[in-house]
Amino acid sequence: MALAQPIPGRSQHERPPLWRDAAVLKWLIQISVMVVVIAVLWFLSRVASTNLAAKGFEVNFDWMSGPANFQLGEGIDTVPNTAGRALWAGMVNTLRMAGAGILLATALGIVVGLARLSSNWLANKIGSVFVETLRNIPVLVQIILWFFIISELGALRNADSPLGESGPIPGWLYISQKGISLPRVFYADGFYQFMALLLILAVPIYFVNRSLHAKRDREGGESIAGRVTLGLLLVAALIAWFANGIMSFLEVPLYAIEDAWRAIPQPLMQTVLMLIALGAAFEFVRRFLNSRRTPAGLAKLTDDDYFRMVFAVVLALAASVIVWIVWPGLSSWIINSGGDFWGWFGDKFGADVNDVTRGSRPIDAMRPTIGTGRFSNFGPTGLTMSVNFAAVFLGLVFYTASFVAEIVRGGILAVAKGQTEAAAALGLSRSQALRKVILPQAFRIVMPPLGNQYLNLTKNTSLAIAVGMTDIVQVGQSVFNKNNQFLAVFIIWGAFYLICSLTISVIVNYINGRLAIVER
Repeated sequence: MALAQPIPGRSQHERPPLWRDAAVLKWLIQISVMVVVIAVLWFLSRVASTNLAAKGFEVNFDWMSGPANFQLGEGIDTVPNTAGRALWAGMVNTLRMAGAGILLATALGIVVGLARLSSNWLANKIGSVFVETLRNIPVLVQIILWFFIISELGALRNADSPLGESGPIPGWLYISQKGISLPRVFYADGFYQFMALLLILAVPIYFVNRSLHAKRDREGGESIAGRVTLGLLLVAALIAWFANGIMSFLEVPLYAIEDAWRAIPQPLMQTVLMLIALGAAFEFVRRFLNSRRTPAGLAKLTDDDYFRMVFAVVLALAASVIVWIVWPGLSSWIINSGGDFWGWFGDKFGADVNDVTRGSRPIDAMRPTIGTGRFSNFGPTGLTMSVNFAAVFLGLVFYTASFVAEIVRGGILAVAKGQTEAAAALGLSRSQALRKVILPQAFRIVMPPLGNQYLNLTKNTSLAIAVGMTDIVQVGQSVFNKNNQFLAVFIIWGAFYLICSLTISVIVNYINGRLAIVER
């Protein structure tokens, strides 16, 4: 029986025409979509700027270096000299709110989540009421409710008042209609010397730790590396606490670095930035190709793989164009800002404003105080939250903690029951089993939804404007009410919250990757 012969002159592996080639179509579609998106964004920005210019509202950012002409209720600078400084103070207030809120909401949520799983009837019911009540009341309503509750508290009284000093714990904790004040822990003049000396002492401790781990791997037995390392770190911290003054000599080299940094020519900085961008792109491509290598050689790359590598190179080239053509002033800003940083860092190792050599306790604490006079106010010593700040903080913390509690409870219930039984069979107590067996496995499950709650809390800080707290939204509103730069302020708002969200996502994804079980 004769076999069918292939058609002469035609290869069995001939590529299809370009209009039917899947690889070509994928690239064409992706590039087309990217061009369309960029074109639409450019068109919208041009239309918006043209319409605003026709109405006398020119969109620019020159106003950031102009005078603010208003005061802030609280923050690192209550009388900012520029609008940019005012926005920065609002950003810091927002970051303080988000950072402290995430920590406290996580701790409170874990406690409430464990209470809901407790066999104790009272703890279980308290946890259930907490969750079912707070998570079903809108966060804005809770913020306003806390604002009115704190505003209706008793007046702030000092020790000279006939009714006695305010409480509930005079000298340690004050809660009144003017806010909340509690002890403040802060880093003192010797903090930077302390950290520098501790870092130097930590280098040999690191090698000791590696040596102990290597010995355990060779000889077996129980590892003492953790206990020895902890003991050495405590000794190093004790030495650095009392001997940190010897690091004051770093003032001279840091000032030398400042002078050298300011002397960098602008073209050289532009070249360095371009090389960093190109180097990062090629390093990404190199690592990407290495990840696709097998013992038999380089694996076959897909169209998506090629697109990733090409896109990385295109981004690097775009960054180079920005540095040299679009925004040449970026290099000057980096030179000036870098010089300011090294000068500020050198000041931390030199003499203070009173010409007194630094080198004292690295960390200090101060208790809250109430000023004297006819009208009582909190003194500058304690950690004070205004009524506005406290209302937003408590509202966000309790609202977010109710969701965190349910996430933690669900994560614990998702751990196989056999793990609890195995821990009990090993003689572990309930607290030991929870700490060493159940929670480590539960956190592998709960980290992604916890990250979503952290993002929600950070973005919900924008609701602080409802009670007049000085956050970035409230400050931005004051800015564009004075100079009509509302589009520029909206761009700053969007960029700020985008950076915050991406930063939180990167941190949560990193932790989630570290917690993941490594499989072969």
